[in-house]
Amino acid sequence: HVQLVASAGGLVQAGASLRLSCAASCRIFSTYVIGWFRQAPPEDREFVAAITWIGGNTYYTDSVKGRFTISRDNTKNTVYLQMNSPKPEDTAVYYCASGSLRDPTWYKNSGVYEYWGQGTQVTVSS
Repeated sequence: HVQLVASAGGLVQAGASLRLSCAASCRIFSTYVIGWFRQAPPEDREFVAAITWIGGNTYYTDSVKGRFTISRDNTKNTVYLQMNSPKPEDTAVYYCASGSLRDPTWYKNSGVYEYWGQGTQVTVSS
């Protein structure tokens, strides 16, 4: 069983920066990818970014490309989401999740992730 603990989000001004982290209790062999999702009610939870533990392959939703960077530190079992130049529309509860699927065509689908961290609120003020 993998436990994921996300760092606190917070309030940030548009154009500033914020880094979220997601620490895994362990990196079990079957855990292959870590993803970040967000949800701003009443919208559905949406994919933000994902990274594979092996190889560090990254994937982003179009709206954050060039602004957000996902990275990982294998020695710490931790994945980061660096949010640069955030916009008010990035305001949401952010979740990290882990999965074992190796087909990147599915990484945007929240249903393929097996373990989820607690959500953390990120609010971007204009």
